[in-house]
Amino acid sequence: MQVFADGAQLGHSPQFFLQRGQVRRNFEVPERAGSLLAAVQHMKLPLHAPSPIEPSAIAKVHAPDYVEFLSTAMIGWNALPDHGPEAVPNLHPTPEMLAQGAILPNSIIGAVGWYAADTACPIGPGTWEAVHGAAACAISAANLAAKGESAYALCRPPGHHAYAARAGGHCYVNNSALAAQSLLEHGAKRVATIDIDAHHGNGTQGIFWDRGDVFTASVHGDPDGYYPWYVGRAHETGAGAGEGCNLNLPLARGSGDEAWLAAIDKAIEATRRFGADALVVPLGFDASEHEPLSFLSVTANGFARAGEKLRALGLPTVLVQEGGYNVELLGDLLESFLGGWGH
Repeated sequence: MQVFADGAQLGHSPQFFLQRGQVRRNFEVPERAGSLLAAVQHMKLPLHAPSPIEPSAIAKVHAPDYVEFLSTAMIGWNALPDHGPEAVPNLHPTPEMLAQGAILPNSIIGAVGWYAADTACPIGPGTWEAVHGAAACAISAANLAAKGESAYALCRPPGHHAYAARAGGHCYVNNSALAAQSLLEHGAKRVATIDIDAHHGNGTQGIFWDRGDVFTASVHGDPDGYYPWYVGRAHETGAGAGEGCNLNLPLARGSGDEAWLAAIDKAIEATRRFGADALVVPLGFDASEHEPLSFLSVTANGFARAGEKLRALGLPTVLVQEGGYNVELLGDLLESFLGGWGH
């Protein structure tokens, strides 16, 4: 298993996090990448820096104006009088505003709210460089997988909640979507994504919602009780050319190995029916029984079995790191999964 990681990802250190009306320390900390990197080194896996990319590479799945916003937001924010250390929205355009012709205002305060789904994506010093580096890792890993191999993109910040023009849930750029798009550009006819993060991959679903060349499956906690709340239900199956190309498999609170693995089996069978010739796995470890933002109760052995099942698909695969916030155990869970994969 080849691994891609970028040192710039350590420069993103978000502080603001709002949870149930309380401002708390953000869970998406640089130490997450450190824990995963230590596991990679312990397993003695080949580690590479990603090839450089231009912002235009990110714009293949993201709106160009959104990419421009991410790369320049701190300039505008730092020009504000009495500004905080991070760009955090305090207003979002509502459906009523949008229905009545709302437009992007010429104000960084308005832009931050326009391009964010929630308050979980503060933009600070080093954020753009980290986001850019994570995207480069996903694309480099996909370039290798396009040659028939499999690779792990150690991406931080994560990406599967990011829409084409909107950040959310700690995610700014959708690294998994970039990997899928890269595989298509390198000759894959049909790509599947099987997202095993505990949270629904709403951004990936949104990006490929009306496309028939990418199948998106997500195994996650029931959104009636878990982020992202508004989407992630079984009736969401895609639209237009993408009708039938989206599969959501929500699970009840406290679901453990057997229910979680049974849902992954359903995603695997659907991937076979779709006829995918390449695979992207948005790889979150927040389904762990020891997760601080817990909803599911998956054991280390469950992750090992998931790795074994997904490897059995026999497809060139890009593993893209998503969530998982127990820094003490994150590296161990990666070792469990890759042990099942047979790294």
